[in-house]
Amino acid sequence: MIAGARGADFDGMRIHSVRLPGLVAHQEVIFGNQGEGLTLRHDSYDRSSFMTGVNLGIKEVVKRHELVYGLEHLL
Repeated sequence: MIAGARGADFDGMRIHSVRLPGLVAHQEVIFGNQGEGLTLRHDSYDRSSFMTGVNLGIKEVVKRHELVYGLEHLL
């Protein structure tokens, strides 16, 4: 977590974070140069979009005897 994340500087990149009621998940990454920009955006409109990963985690946790950090190890 970056203190004062709104406009915080991380290795020369500006970080902005918005938390509002009613927004489930919205991520946007903007790359830019003089006169151009590339935007990558992801929106979740309903918490059901997370259920595939939650279901996988529940099924896999009983098979594990060590800590697993991140779903990428289960996919």
